[in-house]
Amino acid sequence: MITVPEIVEKIINRSPFFEDLLARDLINTSAYARDIKKEIDKELMKDTQLGTIIMAIRRYAAKNKKQLPTTKVFTQYPEIIIRSNLIEETVLNSNLDTNKEKQLLNLFGFNNKYFFTMTHGVYETTLVFTQDIKKKIETILQRKIISKFKELSSVTIKLPETTVQSVGAYYRILKALAWKGISLIEVVSTYTEFTIIINSQDVEKVLGALKSIF
Repeated sequence: MITVPEIVEKIINRSPFFEDLLARDLINTSAYARDIKKEIDKELMKDTQLGTIIMAIRRYAAKNKKQLPTTKVFTQYPEIIIRSNLIEETVLNSNLDTNKEKQLLNLFGFNNKYFFTMTHGVYETTLVFTQDIKKKIETILQRKIISKFKELSSVTIKLPETTVQSVGAYYRILKALAWKGISLIEVVSTYTEFTIIINSQDVEKVLGALKSIF
Protein backbone atom coordinates (compact mmCIF):
# COMPACT_ATOMS: atom_id res chain seq x y z
CA MET A 1 0.00 0.00 0.00
CA ILE A 2 1.35 3.40 -0.96
CA THR A 3 2.14 5.77 1.90
CA VAL A 4 1.96 9.53 2.38
CA PRO A 5 5.78 9.94 2.29
CA GLU A 6 5.93 7.99 -0.98
CA ILE A 7 3.26 10.19 -2.60
CA VAL A 8 4.95 13.35 -1.30
CA GLU A 9 8.28 12.24 -2.77
CA LYS A 10 6.64 11.48 -6.12
CA ILE A 11 5.03 14.93 -6.23
CA ILE A 12 8.23 16.76 -5.30
CA ASN A 13 10.28 14.78 -7.82
CA ARG A 14 8.06 16.03 -10.63
CA SER A 15 9.80 19.39 -10.30
CA PRO A 16 13.54 19.71 -9.56
CA PHE A 17 12.86 23.33 -8.61
CA PHE A 18 10.81 22.34 -5.56
CA GLU A 19 13.50 19.89 -4.50
CA ASP A 20 16.13 22.62 -4.69
CA LEU A 21 13.97 25.15 -2.85
CA LEU A 22 13.19 22.65 -0.09
CA ALA A 23 16.88 21.89 0.34
CA ARG A 24 17.51 25.61 0.89
CA ASP A 25 14.53 26.11 3.24
CA LEU A 26 12.86 28.53 0.83
CA ILE A 27 9.41 26.90 0.84
CA ASN A 28 6.69 27.27 3.46
CA THR A 29 6.05 23.58 4.13
CA SER A 30 2.61 24.20 5.67
CA ALA A 31 1.41 26.11 2.60
CA TYR A 32 2.91 23.53 0.28
CA ALA A 33 1.24 20.71 2.24
CA ARG A 34 -2.15 22.41 1.86
CA ASP A 35 -1.52 22.82 -1.85
CA ILE A 36 -0.84 19.11 -2.49
CA LYS A 37 -3.30 17.69 0.07
CA LYS A 38 -6.12 17.28 -2.47
CA GLU A 39 -3.91 15.17 -4.75
CA ILE A 40 -2.75 13.02 -1.84
CA ASP A 41 -6.33 12.51 -0.60
CA LYS A 42 -7.40 11.43 -4.07
CA GLU A 43 -4.59 8.89 -4.40
CA LEU A 44 -5.14 7.44 -0.92
CA MET A 45 -8.94 7.73 -1.26
CA LYS A 46 -9.25 9.20 2.22
CA ASP A 47 -8.87 12.47 4.14
CA THR A 48 -5.20 12.78 5.07
CA GLN A 49 -4.14 14.70 8.16
CA LEU A 50 -2.37 17.93 7.19
CA GLY A 51 0.22 17.35 9.92
CA THR A 52 1.12 14.00 8.38
CA ILE A 53 1.80 15.66 5.02
CA ILE A 54 3.86 18.44 6.61
CA MET A 55 5.96 15.87 8.47
CA ALA A 56 6.53 13.89 5.25
CA ILE A 57 7.70 17.04 3.45
CA ARG A 58 10.07 18.00 6.27
CA ARG A 59 11.53 14.51 6.45
CA TYR A 60 12.06 14.48 2.71
CA ALA A 61 13.76 17.89 2.89
CA ALA A 62 16.00 16.74 5.74
CA LYS A 63 16.94 13.56 3.88
CA ASN A 64 17.88 15.55 0.79
CA LYS A 65 19.45 18.47 2.63
CA LYS A 66 22.84 17.87 1.07
CA GLN A 67 22.96 19.46 -2.32
CA LEU A 68 24.48 17.59 -5.23
CA PRO A 69 28.22 17.63 -4.56
CA THR A 70 30.04 19.87 -7.00
CA THR A 71 33.71 20.38 -7.67
CA LYS A 72 35.13 23.79 -8.45
CA VAL A 73 35.97 23.51 -12.14
CA PHE A 74 36.42 27.08 -13.36
CA THR A 75 39.04 29.25 -11.70
CA GLN A 76 38.23 32.12 -14.07
CA TYR A 77 35.51 33.10 -16.54
CA PRO A 78 35.77 30.62 -19.43
CA GLU A 79 36.08 31.44 -23.10
CA ILE A 80 32.64 31.58 -24.68
CA ILE A 81 32.08 31.44 -28.44
CA ILE A 82 28.77 32.50 -30.00
CA ARG A 83 27.64 31.59 -33.51
CA SER A 84 24.39 32.79 -35.03
CA ASN A 85 22.27 32.20 -38.12
CA LEU A 86 22.10 28.43 -37.59
CA ILE A 87 19.68 25.72 -38.68
CA GLU A 88 19.03 22.27 -37.19
CA GLU A 89 17.76 19.42 -39.36
CA THR A 90 17.14 15.79 -38.46
CA VAL A 91 17.00 12.77 -40.77
CA LEU A 92 16.33 9.10 -40.18
CA ASN A 93 19.47 6.98 -40.15
CA SER A 94 17.90 4.83 -42.86
CA ASN A 95 18.10 7.86 -45.17
CA LEU A 96 21.74 8.67 -44.38
CA ASP A 97 24.23 6.22 -45.84
CA THR A 98 28.03 6.28 -45.63
CA ASN A 99 28.36 8.07 -48.96
CA LYS A 100 26.14 10.94 -47.84
CA GLU A 101 28.05 11.24 -44.57
CA LYS A 102 31.33 11.55 -46.49
CA GLN A 103 29.83 14.24 -48.70
CA LEU A 104 28.68 16.19 -45.66
CA LEU A 105 32.06 15.96 -43.95
CA ASN A 106 33.88 16.92 -47.16
CA LEU A 107 31.93 20.19 -47.24
CA PHE A 108 33.84 21.37 -44.20
CA GLY A 109 37.04 19.50 -43.52
CA PHE A 110 38.75 21.48 -40.77
CA ASN A 111 37.43 24.84 -41.97
CA ASN A 112 36.29 26.95 -39.00
CA LYS A 113 34.45 29.36 -41.25
CA TYR A 114 31.25 27.33 -40.96
CA PHE A 115 29.54 25.87 -37.93
CA PHE A 116 28.68 22.20 -38.40
CA THR A 117 27.90 19.34 -36.01
CA MET A 118 26.48 15.91 -36.75
CA THR A 119 25.13 13.73 -33.95
CA HIS A 120 24.17 10.09 -34.50
CA GLY A 121 21.33 8.65 -32.44
CA VAL A 122 19.96 5.12 -32.47
CA TYR A 123 17.37 5.87 -35.15
CA GLU A 124 18.10 9.39 -36.37
CA THR A 125 20.89 11.86 -37.00
CA THR A 126 20.78 15.59 -36.24
CA LEU A 127 22.81 18.22 -38.08
CA VAL A 128 23.32 21.81 -36.97
CA PHE A 129 24.90 24.14 -39.50
CA THR A 130 25.25 27.69 -40.77
CA GLN A 131 22.40 29.09 -42.86
CA ASP A 132 24.58 29.90 -45.87
CA ILE A 133 25.33 26.23 -46.61
CA LYS A 134 21.71 25.10 -46.30
CA LYS A 135 21.25 24.41 -50.03
CA LYS A 136 24.39 22.27 -50.25
CA ILE A 137 23.39 20.16 -47.26
CA GLU A 138 19.78 19.69 -48.35
CA THR A 139 20.98 18.64 -51.80
CA ILE A 140 22.95 15.84 -50.14
CA LEU A 141 20.08 14.88 -47.82
CA GLN A 142 17.65 14.85 -50.76
CA ARG A 143 14.80 16.39 -48.75
CA LYS A 144 14.55 13.43 -46.36
CA ILE A 145 14.27 15.81 -43.40
CA ILE A 146 11.88 14.88 -40.56
CA SER A 147 12.49 17.92 -38.33
CA LYS A 148 13.79 21.46 -38.88
CA PHE A 149 14.46 24.46 -36.62
CA LYS A 150 15.53 27.88 -37.91
CA GLU A 151 16.85 31.12 -36.42
CA LEU A 152 19.13 29.36 -33.94
CA SER A 153 22.39 30.32 -32.24
CA SER A 154 25.08 28.31 -30.49
CA VAL A 155 26.88 29.15 -27.27
CA THR A 156 30.08 27.16 -26.79
CA ILE A 157 31.81 27.10 -23.41
CA LYS A 158 35.48 26.16 -23.41
CA LEU A 159 36.00 23.64 -20.62
CA PRO A 160 39.07 22.78 -18.54
CA GLU A 161 40.42 19.29 -19.14
CA THR A 162 39.50 18.37 -15.55
CA THR A 163 35.78 18.71 -16.33
CA VAL A 164 35.35 15.02 -17.20
CA GLN A 165 36.31 14.09 -13.62
CA SER A 166 34.41 16.92 -11.91
CA VAL A 167 31.05 16.15 -10.32
CA GLY A 168 28.23 18.56 -11.14
CA ALA A 169 30.02 20.68 -13.76
CA TYR A 170 27.26 20.34 -16.35
CA TYR A 171 24.60 20.40 -13.64
CA ARG A 172 25.54 23.94 -12.66
CA ILE A 173 25.23 25.16 -16.23
CA LEU A 174 21.97 23.38 -17.05
CA LYS A 175 20.40 24.32 -13.73
CA ALA A 176 21.12 28.01 -14.31
CA LEU A 177 19.54 27.85 -17.77
CA ALA A 178 16.48 26.01 -16.47
CA TRP A 179 15.91 28.60 -13.74
CA LYS A 180 15.93 31.29 -16.44
CA GLY A 181 13.28 29.37 -18.40
CA ILE A 182 15.56 28.81 -21.39
CA SER A 183 14.66 25.96 -23.74
CA LEU A 184 17.55 24.03 -25.26
CA ILE A 185 17.11 22.90 -28.86
CA GLU A 186 20.24 20.74 -28.77
CA VAL A 187 23.28 20.01 -26.62
CA VAL A 188 26.61 18.96 -28.15
CA SER A 189 29.80 18.25 -26.24
CA THR A 190 33.39 17.24 -26.92
CA TYR A 191 36.34 16.75 -24.59
CA THR A 192 36.82 20.44 -23.79
CA GLU A 193 33.78 22.09 -25.36
CA PHE A 194 30.17 22.23 -24.23
CA THR A 195 27.79 23.69 -26.81
CA ILE A 196 24.12 24.51 -26.44
CA ILE A 197 21.88 25.27 -29.40
CA ILE A 198 19.14 27.77 -28.57
CA ASN A 199 16.67 30.11 -30.20
CA SER A 200 18.57 33.25 -31.20
CA GLN A 201 16.26 35.43 -29.11
CA ASP A 202 17.56 33.70 -25.95
CA VAL A 203 21.27 34.50 -26.39
CA GLU A 204 21.29 37.42 -23.95
CA LYS A 205 19.41 35.39 -21.34
CA VAL A 206 21.92 32.57 -21.69
CA LEU A 207 24.89 34.90 -21.26
CA GLY A 208 23.25 36.42 -18.18
CA ALA A 209 22.69 32.97 -16.68
CA LEU A 210 26.28 31.91 -17.35
CA LYS A 211 27.64 35.14 -15.89
CA SER A 212 25.79 34.39 -12.65
CA ILE A 213 27.57 31.06 -12.12
CA PHE A 214 31.15 31.70 -13.30
